[in-house]
Amino acid sequence: MTMTETTALEAPLRNLDRLTEQLAGASRAGKLSYRGRVLDAAARVLRHPDGMAPLAERADALDRAGIFGGTDWATPAALLPGLVGNTLRHGDAATVVLEALSLLRFLRAARHEAHNPALPAEHAHHFLTQVLALNLDRLAGAVSEADRMAAHGLGPSVDRLLGFLMAELGADTLLAPLVDEVWRLLSQRPLQIDPVKSMITQIAVALAQGRLAPGEAHLGADRLISALFGPSGLSRDDPGLEVYLRRLDTADDLTVQAEATAMARAMHDTGLVSDYHAALVRWLPEAGRAGMIAHALGLSSTGLDALRCYEALVHCLIRESVRPATAQAVLGLALMLERGILYAPPVAPSLWRLLEMPLSPTADAALATACGTAEPARVHLLAGVLMLLGNPLGIGQGNNPTCQSARALAMWALNDPDFLLWLLSNVLRHDRVVMYFEGQALDSSTLPPGLVSGTPLDADPVSVLLVPQIDRIYAEMGRRTVGRGEDPHRWINPELHGWWVGREFHIAVDVTTGKLTDHAGFLRRFHAGYHPLHNGNQIVIHPQPAGIAVTDSMGRFVGWHAIAITRVALDRSGEMRVYFFNPNNDSGQDWGGGVVVSTSGMGERFGEGSLPFGQFASRLYIFHDDGLGGGQTAPVDDAAITEIETMAQGSWAADRLPE
Repeated sequence: MTMTETTALEAPLRNLDRLTEQLAGASRAGKLSYRGRVLDAAARVLRHPDGMAPLAERADALDRAGIFGGTDWATPAALLPGLVGNTLRHGDAATVVLEALSLLRFLRAARHEAHNPALPAEHAHHFLTQVLALNLDRLAGAVSEADRMAAHGLGPSVDRLLGFLMAELGADTLLAPLVDEVWRLLSQRPLQIDPVKSMITQIAVALAQGRLAPGEAHLGADRLISALFGPSGLSRDDPGLEVYLRRLDTADDLTVQAEATAMARAMHDTGLVSDYHAALVRWLPEAGRAGMIAHALGLSSTGLDALRCYEALVHCLIRESVRPATAQAVLGLALMLERGILYAPPVAPSLWRLLEMPLSPTADAALATACGTAEPARVHLLAGVLMLLGNPLGIGQGNNPTCQSARALAMWALNDPDFLLWLLSNVLRHDRVVMYFEGQALDSSTLPPGLVSGTPLDADPVSVLLVPQIDRIYAEMGRRTVGRGEDPHRWINPELHGWWVGREFHIAVDVTTGKLTDHAGFLRRFHAGYHPLHNGNQIVIHPQPAGIAVTDSMGRFVGWHAIAITRVALDRSGEMRVYFFNPNNDSGQDWGGGVVVSTSGMGERFGEGSLPFGQFASRLYIFHDDGLGGGQTAPVDDAAITEIETMAQGSWAADRLPE
């Protein structure tokens, strides 16, 4: 800590100590009035970036002073680890601080730093292990809409608390659930991979210290660690990049081909790209072995054909964007070639233009702020473009309430990549985006900020530049629909996303009252528009924007959220499912009442979430239709509609029934 930071923390700590003494000396009745002031003081320490350790040191004194008296936390043996996460997410500020102090109290006991007859060290350690295992989503940086919108404002402090507990206890206590969580996140192929790499590094450290028992989880951990730190024969001992490149210089063609094949296998198996892989891909053309790039990228016949047709472009993209610091660009390049989008006439010229275009000072500064200065901003930008074009559904909004803008970027990368590249070129050259709404030009440089304030720091490079601009335009479109008496997305979605958004618009609630209106009819129209067994087997051609009522794991309403329906199809068990893109860093969420979003194992493509058709419909409140389904061709059973209505009324629609 700097001197300024130390001073900034000393005053809240002195205040907390003084109030703790007053709480300890207060009568039973007086403790109630003092408790609120103590919790406020503890909250200020909790919010400080370096406040966790000193707060932990005071947890025992706070316990003895009576901070938990008369609350559920007064009897630690009766506490349930499964309830902690929900409290940290949805409790008010005072409740969250009490939970945090309780967890720090458990940590002191687990480390034998405090003696509490009601809290044996073994019990405290096991309790904390379960708490961390049940909250791995937060440790991985995957924050749901419910977490993002929490009213208590302590979200970052909660994340630091969980990270502090994990660092103090060691990742070895969480090996099995941690490994499972890493694989679950990687199955979605997120663009923001640093939190996952951090988790794998923690696992590697725990293994190196010899504190892990062998077993299935150990094997899964070994696969993750080897994919990052030793995916091939010449890199298996993690020799460092300098030594690895010397080994390549003296290797024969068979050895180099084996290296390329092993690297590609690890990359496609896990979704992770090793620094050694990036070094190899850069080395191949420099060493006159460019013919092995296809092996290093693990290309199929489709990707190989694209590589051969656009070889000069691919080599230039590798030279300008692939570095150990941007290793994931290798996976982006491979997936982009596999998509075949270079065959679309505007895409390759757009990439050439991007390669040659200088960055404006504003764009350069924004990327430096978000991505660091170890590599030039241009390197990060080009790597980000490759990752987004390779896996459009891997983009996430992070903690920013910008689901509309993130969804737009994903849909353009998926459906209209040359338009995305055109927008990006405008930002690089002019620091603005110009779009049209009902024939009127909207210039982002002249518009007030939307929901984004400043440069988004927890986003991919393309989002860093485009999301603030798109967010301004989205907000302006909203302002221009005020007073129309209907949901603004009726007009915004087609104008913002593109011509391919259906102009028929359906909403389940009355905009004025928020009450359900003809919900059964809404659900029947959704079946007629999207369910292949009820619309003449018409498939989803263009991904369509939709709105869902997000609920937490208890089924309680959290807020409205923008997603995109990508397709509707039968899964491997024969159940009809809706596959959709959720512009969050993690699509796998528990929405309560048994509605748990799947992200793999049910036919999902990278970045998709899915739910059975009825479960998805139970959380849907807005959808678009292009009118080409021909209407309902087979009636929907009344019992199916009633079941969906019951699920909705048991969660977000509970207080939205018409009078």
